[in-house]
Amino acid sequence: MAEAILETDGLTKVFGGFTAVGGVNLRVETGTIHALIGPNGAGKTTCFNLLTKFLQPSAGTISFAGQDITAKKPADVARLGMVRSFQISAVFGHLTAVENVRVALQRDRGRNFDFWRSDRVLRRYNDRAHELLFDVGLSDAVDVPAAELSYGRKRALEIATTLALEPRLMLLDEPTAGMTEADVSRIVALISRLRAGRTILMVEHNLSVVSGLSDKITVLTRGKILAEGDYATVSNHPDVITAYLGTDHA
Repeated sequence: MAEAILETDGLTKVFGGFTAVGGVNLRVETGTIHALIGPNGAGKTTCFNLLTKFLQPSAGTISFAGQDITAKKPADVARLGMVRSFQISAVFGHLTAVENVRVALQRDRGRNFDFWRSDRVLRRYNDRAHELLFDVGLSDAVDVPAAELSYGRKRALEIATTLALEPRLMLLDEPTAGMTEADVSRIVALISRLRAGRTILMVEHNLSVVSGLSDKITVLTRGKILAEGDYATVSNHPDVITAYLGTDHA
């Protein structure tokens, strides 16, 4: 069995009397793409927010690279190398694509983000920024303000800024949400290209998106794990078919 980079034990979140996530045991292996999927309301986003510490669990534990991170804050786990994207594109609209990536690259200056520095001082980040933009298919948009990019290209830019942080584990929250079919295809191809040597955990609701990407898929419903395995295993699981289609195809 491969080494796990992220594990949960009995992960639970209760809001009032409602259990949004109940006793989830998740294991993400190093060097894999692991998809966390489920129909709307399955608890995927709550689980993702628990993993990235935007929510504190009601019960259970979370470990990352062998370290207990259950009580840590989002900035703490990001510094450890677990970096996430968001459902809503989180880029600086008034900055160009290269400037957005350059901001992320400044992490090597510790807590100093030198927005006021001259372009000459920050130019040393440009080569790496250009490489990352090339990797995500944005070489033609280096000097384009992020606000002028299409939604799908903004998501690609966000992935570039995430990669700039050199994450040990990259977490993608609904990377294709709200996209056209053409943009979905581009993002799926992008993730496929970027997978070499990386560990990715992605939240999705669309089985077809993760079908050709994921080494392992965990299916949630009503906050609990319904099924787990490769695409062939989960897509043919009768309970998964029922959860997605609302009818029993077994």
